[in-house]
Amino acid sequence: MSFCKKDGFLRILLRIYLVFAKIGAFTFGGGLAMMPIMQRELVEKRKWITLDELIDYYAIGQSTPGIVAVNVSTFVGYKRLGVIGGIIGTLGVVTPSLIIIMLLATLISSINDFPLVQKALRGINVAVAAMLVSVVVKFAKKTIKNIWNALFMLLAFVLIYFFKVQSVWIILICLLVGCILAIFRKNKKISAGNKNCGSQTAATYPENQQ
Repeated sequence: MSFCKKDGFLRILLRIYLVFAKIGAFTFGGGLAMMPIMQRELVEKRKWITLDELIDYYAIGQSTPGIVAVNVSTFVGYKRLGVIGGIIGTLGVVTPSLIIIMLLATLISSINDFPLVQKALRGINVAVAAMLVSVVVKFAKKTIKNIWNALFMLLAFVLIYFFKVQSVWIILICLLVGCILAIFRKNKKISAGNKNCGSQTAATYPENQQ
């Protein structure tokens, strides 16, 4: 690898690290609360991925072990620069949290009872709740495309909120249903393509029908 190529490679790695470090440092709540800033930084500002890809990454990250925001950073970093990009993206998003948590661990016992700190935490909770509502609305606009999507979302909400069904079972069931529907649609598309191909062949070579 030439010096120029290596220098450009390192510059891209540094940019990936700094972008995800910024996301990790200025997002409270983690997980879905990171969605707005990820959308702004990765989709709108830098156009590294599309909004549909971001939603897909979140869905996969939610369905796989680990912290969803860390999984998403790994996916985006991998798309940008392969395995090393995934590692750097992951390190970038977790570094601020590690530093801040270690600092808070030494101070929380001494400042947790301060009225100002308690008010600040309540304010942060309200802001995170508002961000989560915004994320839910954006997700709904992009993912609910027909009545069946809406019914599945409503059913999942009822099962989790009212019947206390663990979300992992909802995710697994939806994953299974999604795979079955995808296979069904693929087979239907193949069948339709074969039918159209047969019709075109018959029209092109009418003597074959005699």
